[in-house]
Amino acid sequence: MSVRDFAALAKPRVTSLVLVTTAGGMWLSPGALPVWRAGLVLLGTALAVASANTLNCWLERDVDARMARTRNRPLPAGRLSPRAALVFGLVLGLLSVPLLAASANGLTALLGAGAIVSYVGIYTPMKLRSPKALLVGAVPGALPPLLGWTAVSGRLDPAGLVLFAIVFLWQLPHFIAIAIARKEEYAAAGIRVGPVVRGDRLSKIHATLWTAALVPVTMLLVPLGVAGTGYLVVAAILGATFLAWTIAGLRTPRHRAWATGLFRFSLAYLTLLFVALGVFAVR
Repeated sequence: MSVRDFAALAKPRVTSLVLVTTAGGMWLSPGALPVWRAGLVLLGTALAVASANTLNCWLERDVDARMARTRNRPLPAGRLSPRAALVFGLVLGLLSVPLLAASANGLTALLGAGAIVSYVGIYTPMKLRSPKALLVGAVPGALPPLLGWTAVSGRLDPAGLVLFAIVFLWQLPHFIAIAIARKEEYAAAGIRVGPVVRGDRLSKIHATLWTAALVPVTMLLVPLGVAGTGYLVVAAILGATFLAWTIAGLRTPRHRAWATGLFRFSLAYLTLLFVALGVFAVR
């Protein structure tokens, strides 16, 4: 049992990307928070995400033991006890919601609590039953930028909902790519992702359609007065590249290589999109 093992349960790489989108939501939202309050909002969000990830690892410890990618995680490897992980995840969650309420507002705290409950209580068990779990899991995954927005504004605005929609739609081709690249592992673990249930071809079509929906949604922030022309140019270039990559997948038989490349590009895409939002924000 070590600090590193507890940190691994929280999935720090995932959490760091989430904080980028949360900070983006705060930056774009009308108004501003004092720096210390903004820092506490980010901390509360990080705790909420870490709680959801930890409880996910606790619930999926037996499934993780059957996958090469995850069998060395602290729980399936036996470096942490299930009880320790459960207590750790619950404590993180119980700290996160009051912190979000105190540093932001009740709406943000409610969204944070909803993200934890839906991710752990609905998405995680649903993964073993239906590929539609992807759509369910994308909802809590898309809430962080909305948390950032509501932390400042205190309300649900169209632009904040567009930020939610951007991350929601982005997750679908992103996770389809992971599922294709790791298809055999998911099948062995009994996780019913699209490529396992429906095949690679249909999953690639779905990835292309979701990406085609994502591109125009990213541009809605310009007429809503959140971002300027510079962002529009960056979003168009990134979106065209993303869409071209998914379309290329329909023609290549090298499913795993294509999916691995798409997965890596999708991470860069979201990061660069939010950087562009920060640089070309209309404030």
